[in-house]
Amino acid sequence: MNRIEQIVDEINSGNTKPVYFLMGEEAFYIDKISDFIENNILSDSEKEFNQMVLYGRDVTIEDIVANAKRFPMMAEKQVVIVKEAQDLSRTIEKLSSYAENPQPTTVLVLCYKYKTLDKRKKLAKIVSKSGCLFESKKLYENQVGEWISSNLKDRGYNIEPKAVQMLVEFLGSDLSKINNELDKLTLVLPKGTSISASHIEANIGISKDFNNFELRKSIGEKKILKANQIANYFAHNPKSNPLVMTISLLNSFFTQLLMYHGLKDKGKINVAKTLRINPYFVNEYQSAARNYPMRKVAQVISLLRSADIKSKGVGASNLPQGDILKELLFKIMH
Repeated sequence: MNRIEQIVDEINSGNTKPVYFLMGEEAFYIDKISDFIENNILSDSEKEFNQMVLYGRDVTIEDIVANAKRFPMMAEKQVVIVKEAQDLSRTIEKLSSYAENPQPTTVLVLCYKYKTLDKRKKLAKIVSKSGCLFESKKLYENQVGEWISSNLKDRGYNIEPKAVQMLVEFLGSDLSKINNELDKLTLVLPKGTSISASHIEANIGISKDFNNFELRKSIGEKKILKANQIANYFAHNPKSNPLVMTISLLNSFFTQLLMYHGLKDKGKINVAKTLRINPYFVNEYQSAARNYPMRKVAQVISLLRSADIKSKGVGASNLPQGDILKELLFKIMH
């Protein structure tokens, strides 16, 4: 995040680079920087003749270079943005010659999503030296919750831990998708709101009572009735609650629970740090540890692996996914 702010500050101060090569697995930050350049370097009147957006699938490196070497018209600079530049991955190194001697009045931006340059090769070395080589790395799942809280704080909102967990479990780690949902929330809720699970349910459509977060909690507390109610809900809404996701999240939970059992220091701060969880959820692990001793946890992890194989059609004779989940819950909680 600091690197993005640095790039934005440099552009705002008029210190633009001749080449911005934006690459990596997380498309959100690539779009964020590219959009900022597109919206802020040229005035509206200058953009008509001096700003061009190209797409990697439609152009060659030679086309990009030819456009980049043009002189601006009635402006100090021109901006050339190449979106989906990863479609040019086979020939991208040919851009090295231009990067060595770029047109000083051109700002060339390449959006190279889901891939990275080989930093040992010429192009990466040149852009690192005289331009801006930015790698947008995918966040780990345990970092996404903090990102959501930070994003909302910057907008003037707070969010409760359960609401964060619901968003992470429903939306995964795709920051663009998460950001779109946060946009919806901030449009309908006044600034200063502390966003709760009820707000998530009302505005995004994630059930606050029937989701993987509540299923995990019910299993941990051995609330058999509640767990089966959630399983029935999932069986009737399989597209919104894919079994593979449920098994993956339960596997993460019980793997963390195994780690918890192995801790000498089971204090709240150490547990949160070691398991990489919000301190708010530590009590769930403490409760689950009382219900599932280490030997049982190891057995549950084995059951989850078996259910995962069945969910993919191996040895299950096309058993409905809802039935696989119900059978799994029975074995876990008995």
